[in-house]
Amino acid sequence: MAHRPFEAAPSPGHPPGRAASGPSGRSPNPSSTRANGQPAKGSSADAPDGTRSPSRAADSPPRQGPRTGPPRADRGTYAALDLGTNNCRLLIARPQEDGFVVVDAFSRVVRLGEGLAATGRLSDAAMDRAVSALSICADKLMRRHVTLVRSVATEACRRATNGADFVARVHRETGIALEVITAETEAKLAVLGCHALLEPGDGPALVFDIGGGSTELVLIDTAAGEPRIVDWFSAPWGVVSLSENDPHIGDDADALEAAYHRMKARVADAFAGFHGAIGARMPGPMRLLGTSGTVTTLASVHLKLPSYDRRAIDGLIVPSESMRAISARLARMSVTERATLACIGHERADLVVAGCAILDAILDIWPAERLGVADRGIREGILRTLMGRERAKS
Repeated sequence: MAHRPFEAAPSPGHPPGRAASGPSGRSPNPSSTRANGQPAKGSSADAPDGTRSPSRAADSPPRQGPRTGPPRADRGTYAALDLGTNNCRLLIARPQEDGFVVVDAFSRVVRLGEGLAATGRLSDAAMDRAVSALSICADKLMRRHVTLVRSVATEACRRATNGADFVARVHRETGIALEVITAETEAKLAVLGCHALLEPGDGPALVFDIGGGSTELVLIDTAAGEPRIVDWFSAPWGVVSLSENDPHIGDDADALEAAYHRMKARVADAFAGFHGAIGARMPGPMRLLGTSGTVTTLASVHLKLPSYDRRAIDGLIVPSESMRAISARLARMSVTERATLACIGHERADLVVAGCAILDAILDIWPAERLGVADRGIREGILRTLMGRERAKS
């Protein structure tokens, strides 16, 4: 549910509306290619290892007390905030033709779901990290005079027994009204935000979002242009939850590879029912599009980038075998070894292998020669929804 900054928290799980998507069209070349459907020029790059607001130190404590309302709002500035199990991400944009121009962005790894699998609760340290990041987001919303914002929380807040208490604390200390959305709503928003990067073709396609606490699989039909969701599934395994359940630690390469295969088996078992349910509707080679830190990170390794570059990654089409080969190599590395690799670093070194296992399981079940990579998803889906609603009113 969209609200004006900063209103009372909406009810959890309210389904979003839909909005028109921008134009698409991309290259069928099986080697690494670029896809069209990019954000308008002037968009901010949003690095996966997090960006920091220049006005506040990264380790600053959360702001205490409720915020007052914003100053005069500039009409037509929208924001989407996505608090996931692993990351906190914000996108602020203004409409442009049938798309939008990003005017500000923020991303930080907060690991809100750290320890959740063992305790069923959000830890104090994890909540403090998230509130600190959300305070920066609230400052950006104020400075940019955002007209309309939708702030969502996903799997960690859905599962935690103290999720509602955390949402109340966020509103009290930052003024941000988090909406705990359902897995179905999460899947729909991800598709709405990234489907323009899907390769053209006939038959259904699979869009997947590997998150921190869950993985969403969405079967879509693009025959009519605008994607129609045929079926969807949310598995309770993301990079944080899977890493905590099947730790991938140590220095012995054979033992690490064995742990990796256990991860894959666990994920494949979770996907089996969905695979059986949709198998008859997915004949022949699949079109796959992945949106997550896992696929963008592996695509960066594939391109041998010295540092993450969103412009080189968002819309890239890579050979699936290259992604599998990188996954196999990372699976035999220690955390310390992975941390030395560009675009992985210390923040992702302990989680990236779980993402590799999830991606590998998807490619085992739904083989495809190529994989589309999207550095966009829920936030872009929210922005398109908000802007579409406002256009409909005018």
